[in-house]
Amino acid sequence: MKAYVFPGQGAQFTGMGKELYENSTVARELFEKANEILGFRITDIMFEGTAEELKETKVTQPAVFLHSVILAKTLENFKPDMVAGHSLGEFSALVANGALSFEDGLKLVSKRALAMQKACEIKPSTMAAVLNLDDKIVEDICASIDGVVVAANYNCPGQLVISGEYSAVELACEKMKEAGAKRALILPVGGAFHSPMMEPAREELAAAIEATTFSTPICPVYQNVTASAVSDADEIKKNLIIQLTAPVKWTQSVNQMIADGATSFTEVGPGKVLVGLVNKINKEVETISA
Repeated sequence: MKAYVFPGQGAQFTGMGKELYENSTVARELFEKANEILGFRITDIMFEGTAEELKETKVTQPAVFLHSVILAKTLENFKPDMVAGHSLGEFSALVANGALSFEDGLKLVSKRALAMQKACEIKPSTMAAVLNLDDKIVEDICASIDGVVVAANYNCPGQLVISGEYSAVELACEKMKEAGAKRALILPVGGAFHSPMMEPAREELAAAIEATTFSTPICPVYQNVTASAVSDADEIKKNLIIQLTAPVKWTQSVNQMIADGATSFTEVGPGKVLVGLVNKINKEVETISA
């Protein structure tokens, strides 16, 4: 069975999508439609912009989404048996499996980016990568700290990202190192994604998601929140709303997809981050970068 996976924020690179635009009429039409929907020429920033310009919140998430979705729409024999996306990538996955239209997906991603930016400005917050420490130890240390700090991204065995208030994350990093972590490193991100700090963004996005029509997908999506196969449109919506303040269960999702019959994973979008994570989770499955 074929699984297709879609990357999240951080996978962007300068010049992304330019080749697609130049070599495919379908891609060109979709990119131009995206420029209209967003009200600015995101293609100019994607194709010719600097890394700094690409890092702007209103640009990054729609750019990664567009690269992934448009690439999926131009692939030959794109017939997924299951899909999953890492954080933002879940929206790409939902357009690819027909649960969301291209237009609605892009509008939601744009709203999500701006809502997250606003939430980041309310209180200083951040994320940190913790390497080579058991998940349970990381969770216990987070729970022992006064202040908001939680496990946010279960990326692969030995790689967990924590998220929360700046001071709480810093203290957690010190305790992780004392407990034997190989590294506990503050990440250059705008704020505490996938933590309670994103509650204002969740509320804002919830209204937009509720007002959007979701269809029954062509194949199940393994959602970040549940790490299990979901095909019911209402359940997909509910999980998508919870996603902003809940952890990304990537390790658990990949293991479940394999348990449910996935034999190959194709990463659709910029970069090869997810292929690398899948290889660390399970060395037996085939991985492909589209």
